[in-house]
Amino acid sequence: MFLSKSHGKVNFTLTFPWYLNQLIGILVLFFFSSTLNAQEKDLPNIVLVYADDLGYGDLGSYGALDFETPNLDQLAADGMRFTNFEVAQAICSASRAGIMTGTYPNRLGMSGALNPHATIGLNPEEETIAELVKKAGDYKTALFGKWHLGHLKPFLPSQQGFDEFVGLPYSNDMWKWTYDMKLATPETHARKASYPELPLMAGDTIFSYVKDLADQAKLTTRYTEESIRFINENRNRPFLLVVPHSMPHVPLAVSEKFKGKSKQGLFGDVLMEIDWSVGEIVRTLEENGLSDNTLVIFTSDNGPWFNFGNHSGSTGGLREGKATSFEGGQRVPCIMKWPAKIPPGTVMNKLASTIDFLPTFAEILGVSLPKNKIDGVSILGLLVNDPKANPRETFNYYYQENSLEAIRKGNWKLVFPHSHRTYEGFEPGVDGVNGPVGQAEIGLSLFDLRRDPGERYDVKESFPEIVKELQDLADEVRQDLGDDLQNVPGKNRRDPGKINQAK
Repeated sequence: MFLSKSHGKVNFTLTFPWYLNQLIGILVLFFFSSTLNAQEKDLPNIVLVYADDLGYGDLGSYGALDFETPNLDQLAADGMRFTNFEVAQAICSASRAGIMTGTYPNRLGMSGALNPHATIGLNPEEETIAELVKKAGDYKTALFGKWHLGHLKPFLPSQQGFDEFVGLPYSNDMWKWTYDMKLATPETHARKASYPELPLMAGDTIFSYVKDLADQAKLTTRYTEESIRFINENRNRPFLLVVPHSMPHVPLAVSEKFKGKSKQGLFGDVLMEIDWSVGEIVRTLEENGLSDNTLVIFTSDNGPWFNFGNHSGSTGGLREGKATSFEGGQRVPCIMKWPAKIPPGTVMNKLASTIDFLPTFAEILGVSLPKNKIDGVSILGLLVNDPKANPRETFNYYYQENSLEAIRKGNWKLVFPHSHRTYEGFEPGVDGVNGPVGQAEIGLSLFDLRRDPGERYDVKESFPEIVKELQDLADEVRQDLGDDLQNVPGKNRRDPGKINQAK
């Protein structure tokens, strides 16, 4: 401190040695850094695991027989098990677009299952769950497993908000082998013969190829080991971990750890290994003291591919399966555990969907929704078991490119006339070989899913007022999203990501 005199006034100036100035600066930075770190630690981790082609009846807590899923059953006992949980659409790429964006896939121009020749993908202009969580803080994000939202570089996870990606760019059956494990030729299977080798990627780079069933048998373990490493490396910061397993989509393969372990053969072995994978992830969370503040979700992308017989799963008695808008294709298991919020041992019978993940994450983290219109709603009220919460009253069942095949309000489901895949009346294949499927027609039908979840008894003649209400609701939906069955384009659809290149 020193004194100076200016115009009759005495000025006091306080000074410190240079090293004290530096020390004060360090302490200020440490204070703000500690405050931010405390805030970061309060942010929950999110772990989202989903299987491929796993049906409503394929877990022990949902009635599975002849194999055990003890880790997933414990997850349900420690958390919440949903009984009316619908996927965005009952097929691979479309379903995953809904999971990633909280939006009906047909709004995004996404449909079907993209193959290795596709030149479209999830539009990078759409905000994904990985990009959303980063608005809340310094989240680390990873996806280990099957992507299937575009294999070209602009559409890969690294361009969609994920810091890490290890896995397949599309389905594990999109390779040169036929389902009876013969090398495809242009004469025997022209489509498969045209496919490249099945790549295993890290980030944007192919680092290996899945050449045979022995390589397929390593996938579940690889995804699990990557997940464990990621959790251990990021235990001191918030993270989003997404694990989309490649199985039980055919071709099935399992590691030696579980080969021959179930009474249901290879399918049961595969499910037991996926259950083991979830158990390893949960164990790693617990070992790092992260369990209480981590939301763990397990679900499926759609129902079972029935014509593969003993290499496919169970709908638990629901009608039809994958690639249909009946409940066997659309309704899947969903289990959520979050000890800080979800009461243990809870069964949730209210309607919810995979498109509700993104807005739920947004509410949990206190961040804004995407600028583009989405279709999901936050189901946080259901997670905390608020008896007054009923965020989703309706659901639109789209299939094909943009066909509104059914609509639901409450327990009522109105099915519109359309042609659909059917597995009924056809003997399924055996040991990985696919059996035939057919096409069937259904007329306007009303089902009470409370009494008739199998959609067997059309009651439209008894409840004309319900039919009228749902038809009016469908007309509103068509104006927004469109409907190819009615030749309505829709006012609010967007384009997928596109690359102009020859196949």
